[in-house]
Amino acid sequence: MQTYVDAYNGDDSIPVFVAFAIEQYKNHKGISGEEAARILDEYGILDHLAEFYDVLHTQSAQWLVEEIDEMIANQKS
Repeated sequence: MQTYVDAYNGDDSIPVFVAFAIEQYKNHKGISGEEAARILDEYGILDHLAEFYDVLHTQSAQWLVEEIDEMIANQKS
């Protein structure tokens, strides 16, 4: 599978969205940005956010963090 980093074409929309998602998740969980990024990377969420940017960036911040929590919970079970 090709990751977003491998396919980056100079458009900053996706990395800005991924950074936004990390920041929202950090605030949602009360953790550091580094810890949030590590968790999201560990569960493949960063690539998911980049891959499905077209749909995901239209959702609210609250919906986004709830979706991330659900994705992580599903992978843990």
